[in-house]
Amino acid sequence: MGRRYRKPEAKNERATERDIERELEARAAESAVRADDVLKELKAKRRTRQLDTLIRYALLLVGFTLALQPGVCTAVLVIGSLLTAWKLRVDRAMAFRRLPFDIPVLIFAAFGLVSIAVSPDPAFSFYNYYNLVGMYLLMYFFIGQNIRTAGDMKALVKALALSALACVLYGYYQFAFGIDTSAMKWVDGNAFPELKKRVFSTWENPNIFAGYLDIAICMALGLFVKMKARGQRIALVLVMIALAACLAMTYARGACLAIAVVVAGYGVLKDWRVLAACVVVAVGLFAADPALLERLASVFTKVDTSSEMRLAFWESTIAMIEDHPFFGIGWGAYYLVYPLYDFYMQGAAGKEIVIVHAHNMYLNYMAEIGVVGALAFFWYFFGTMHLAFRTKIKTAEEVEAEAAATRAPRATDLSADNEIDKELMSVQESMNKQPEERWTLATGLAELGAWDSRRLAAGLALGIGLAFVSIALNGLTDDLLFNIPSSMLMWMLAALAAALSFFAHPAETKETKPAEPAAETGKEEP
Repeated sequence: MGRRYRKPEAKNERATERDIERELEARAAESAVRADDVLKELKAKRRTRQLDTLIRYALLLVGFTLALQPGVCTAVLVIGSLLTAWKLRVDRAMAFRRLPFDIPVLIFAAFGLVSIAVSPDPAFSFYNYYNLVGMYLLMYFFIGQNIRTAGDMKALVKALALSALACVLYGYYQFAFGIDTSAMKWVDGNAFPELKKRVFSTWENPNIFAGYLDIAICMALGLFVKMKARGQRIALVLVMIALAACLAMTYARGACLAIAVVVAGYGVLKDWRVLAACVVVAVGLFAADPALLERLASVFTKVDTSSEMRLAFWESTIAMIEDHPFFGIGWGAYYLVYPLYDFYMQGAAGKEIVIVHAHNMYLNYMAEIGVVGALAFFWYFFGTMHLAFRTKIKTAEEVEAEAAATRAPRATDLSADNEIDKELMSVQESMNKQPEERWTLATGLAELGAWDSRRLAAGLALGIGLAFVSIALNGLTDDLLFNIPSSMLMWMLAALAAALSFFAHPAETKETKPAEPAAETGKEEP
């Protein structure tokens, strides 16, 4: 028998089946790869959300503990900075943000580091430097990189407000139950024998606490100017009165005069009603406590030991700057070098009395890190002040009005030049006008829970600008930044001002994530 004949169709069918099997296998492999990619993406999003939550908690803790527990604040700041660095690495939607004053900050840090080499005690200066400048840079990084949404901003503001409330209440407690500060060398007992109480709350001394209260008053004033809801404005007025009363209890002459200049200056330049309110509050405080008026008047009428010593410190500091103009005397080395320039205490400095700073912010920086390093810091400081004042964050109404003004005219638009259109516009306005609702206490309480994000950001920017003016004025007679919490607060506000400047131009902020639904992320875009 001959060989059996196979039909070619059967062979073709087997080849087709193998091709189909291969295609199915390829599709299955591709589906598995896609599933793995989707799973990885979901895990990455979950990890990002977890990091967002942890960083938000860190923001709350840093803001709340700064004035109450600086050690806790420092620990949380380190953890929060590490989390931020991790997020910058794993979250592709979050790019590193360059802040407006990175260059002067780096110059300041570099000259501070170089000054260690010329210090009488380099080990001490290095220890002081990395504990202080290290924390400054971490604060600048942590706040500047993480304030990207209205939710972040509100979280930090709430924490700072609660912290300020705790400090003020503790100040009232000290004043009410009495704390004798006559033995603490904060006041000349011979010049002011009647002055026995000076509150300092959780801060080192009344002058530092007063500088903190100046900053708080400036922030509240900025918010008051920008917010429009009546309940919010009433609450802010009450807050400013409470802060001013607590400030009076410190009897800090420089801080009281500094905030008077800031508020009165704003009233003269912007709104006379602010000036009138400042006068009313001042008169009320003087009437309630005549010792406060005498204390403030002493700046112009007599010189006490405190004033004499400040003049002597400045004379000695100027001599230090003349002898060490380029690299200074070394970071934090003022108390080591001052005995060599003691023109006032006749040998007591460094033995019975330790002089740790120049009682003048400008002279102190120039003496310790040299003129160039100090100029870099002043570039950063006054640049931040200018940035805060020129940051204009438009309200929703202003944005809508600008959009309407730039829109191309339509045939149906009414013209104010046409009499008939004028009548139609007035009729339309009367029809659209809603009857004004009666304002009640319940309405005010509801307003306290609904702060407009844009107005809040604009108020913060103005408040930070005013706060930096108060720090600059206080710096003429004291060095508030020598105090660690005060200096960290200043760096926090500077970084916040830099972050708020991005809010003014959201379209230019390429590193910010696109808005996501609030139900999913819990974040609100400004």
